[in-house]
Amino acid sequence: MPIPFSKKSRRNIVRQTSGNGAQAKRSTRVKLRPRADWHRRNFLTEVLIPSLFVRRAGEFAPPVFPKIGSAQIGLTWIGHASFLIQTHEVNILIDPNWSKWLKVIKRLKHPGFEIHHLPAIDFVLVTHAHFDHLDRRTLRKVAADQPIVVPIGVGNLVQDLGFHIVHELDCWQKVNLGSVDVSLTPCYHWGARFLADLHRGFGGFVITADNRTIFHCGDSAFFPGFREIGEHYRIDIALLPIGAYDPPTGREVHMNPEEAMRAFIELRAKTLVPMHYGSFRLGYEPLEEPLERLLAAARERDLQDKVLVMTEGKPVVL
Repeated sequence: MPIPFSKKSRRNIVRQTSGNGAQAKRSTRVKLRPRADWHRRNFLTEVLIPSLFVRRAGEFAPPVFPKIGSAQIGLTWIGHASFLIQTHEVNILIDPNWSKWLKVIKRLKHPGFEIHHLPAIDFVLVTHAHFDHLDRRTLRKVAADQPIVVPIGVGNLVQDLGFHIVHELDCWQKVNLGSVDVSLTPCYHWGARFLADLHRGFGGFVITADNRTIFHCGDSAFFPGFREIGEHYRIDIALLPIGAYDPPTGREVHMNPEEAMRAFIELRAKTLVPMHYGSFRLGYEPLEEPLERLLAAARERDLQDKVLVMTEGKPVVL
């Protein structure tokens, strides 16, 4: 579907050709019709209004970023789905969001540190156009003439924010950013910014640097594609969403914690880092429930040593 860029702005949008290994099939899109009984609960009175009276948890603290050696990965969870990934050469920011509100949804836990404490960012990755993952105000603040990578059809949402070049990827396509390779993987979700713009792509990212591989799932319900992703890549660290599994519409658009554990197993990854919980209450489940259920699922499968629970703003080196 053509995007109405001006001739000037279109020069900064780069789409990969099918010759770089992309397969013909695309990500699976969830159905947008709500579950039949969705109206029996009231998200406004049960979640949104009570959240207004909840004091935001967490405190801003200046982070102490460690020196990263060759073949090491520095990982900092900023909150929700936002991560800073560091190698000994580059700093990569994924789905950055420092906003206190998602329209009418209040952020209930502060980001791990203030945005001005970020190191110089070399590349920015955005998994899809939903407001909790693509926050234009945050992106405008971190844009410093560096490249940004987005799924196909999302470029026009970020091309005016101050990035040097926008790389649009379709599923299984890859772009090389110096010492880093970034590939877009399928997921079971959808990517519309608004209801009508279903042309926008969505997915997860596989980042390969120094022979280490990190998988950021973005958003996804559970689907058979996790096994396929695990067959394509040797994943060291899997950043998997575990929250928002009881949404207002009743649709199955996110994994629950038990499904995230199953996805981790099918990915054949070495370490699971949970995300997409604890910041915004996007479903009926309490904020603390996703992590409790994940840890219980890990104990049941005797995989608790594979789960790395991160604290917002506290870097770890793997």
